[in-house]
Amino acid sequence: MDHNGHSTVLTEILEQETRVWQTLVEGNAEADKAALHADFLGVYPSGFATRADHCDQLQEGPTVSSFELTDPRLLQLGKDHVCLSYLAVYHRPGAASRDTMYVSSIWQRQGQGWLNLFSQDTPTAGSTPV
Repeated sequence: MDHNGHSTVLTEILEQETRVWQTLVEGNAEADKAALHADFLGVYPSGFATRADHCDQLQEGPTVSSFELTDPRLLQLGKDHVCLSYLAVYHRPGAASRDTMYVSSIWQRQGQGWLNLFSQDTPTAGSTPV
């Protein structure tokens, strides 16, 4: 893939990832579900999570009040799969300080769009795992 094609896919996937974070800010479980593959697997400090688990966390409302995704990197895993890795800086509602973690998420092309198939969060040194 040429540099421009790689850059275009990075922009596209970063937009999709940002939408998932925005669902956490809005507490929008339906939008969250729409972004996640039916077979979604999350690997978190708290353990494994399915798509239902990821969406259910929003039943009490927003889980994030603000976020910034920095230093994005894209790894092409095949024709229709990519892995986006980045550093997330985020603030939880009511928390006194921001947290940081590295995130890697695998996206699968589905028709004209993308679905999040896998995500793994790695708290940075000094972060409090949630």
